[in-house]
Amino acid sequence: MNTIDLHMHSIFSIDGTYQPEELYAMCKKQGIRYMAIADHNSVRGSRKLLDVKKEDDPAVVPAIELDCTCEGKDFHLLGYGIDVKDPVYEKIENDFLSQEIQNGEARLAYTREKIGFQFEDAVIDRLKILGVITPEAIMEACMMDERNRKHERMQPYLEGGSRSDNPMVNFYWDYFSQGKEGYVPTVFPKLRDMVDMIHSQGGLAVLAHPGNNVKEEEALLKAVISCGIDGMEVYSSYHSAEQIQYYKKKAQEAGLLETCGSDFHGKTKPSIHPGQCDCPDKEREILEKALKKIL
Repeated sequence: MNTIDLHMHSIFSIDGTYQPEELYAMCKKQGIRYMAIADHNSVRGSRKLLDVKKEDDPAVVPAIELDCTCEGKDFHLLGYGIDVKDPVYEKIENDFLSQEIQNGEARLAYTREKIGFQFEDAVIDRLKILGVITPEAIMEACMMDERNRKHERMQPYLEGGSRSDNPMVNFYWDYFSQGKEGYVPTVFPKLRDMVDMIHSQGGLAVLAHPGNNVKEEEALLKAVISCGIDGMEVYSSYHSAEQIQYYKKKAQEAGLLETCGSDFHGKTKPSIHPGQCDCPDKEREILEKALKKIL
């Protein structure tokens, strides 16, 4: 049984479903001993749980997932053991949200005009989180609209389709992630700067789900490692068995920590559950020792 999940999202992520306290209860029920709420560009979920939790098991690792760039490529950087009360995180979140509110309008237009899906504006308004309409929420609205059921582009996301395991987040990856036609450019901080910030607070900087962003590009991975990261999320719900072995080897060659995270969100990734990703006993022991140093 896996006892570590260092990558979960709460309602304070623009695409999360559950309150921090609900995530804590789920982890406790699962027998998880170390957990982290790593919301997108926000420490509010992590901070709230740290403020209200009254038990020591599971241990809560202060965390965040930061959007940042390296070599012109967008990455997600996990920060562990950070100071969640540092005002720098409020600025990071506000900068991110102000851009995402504008980006949402562009994505709505693309979905209607280029993809050809239909949706009700009133439904879109109900699905907004923190004023943001995410690609996942757009897809949720489109899947609720019967007019789209026979649309050719909707078929992969419906039951039995090739993208039906996590249709909402898959819609994001297929149409709005970097390199896709519907991608909306966003100004993110430099990865190296975010690594330095995390280190200045005594924390650990870990590259999230590298298989999704690095895609086994050796030169790109080398550039990311050169920014001073402490670890890679080797054990991720996104990774195939082959990718796990690839990033395990690369992490060990670079002397990096191998971390474990489900990237649980809730309804936007229905096939993912807390504690879903396991890691071998040896790596778990090393990871637990590293976590104890930052708690």
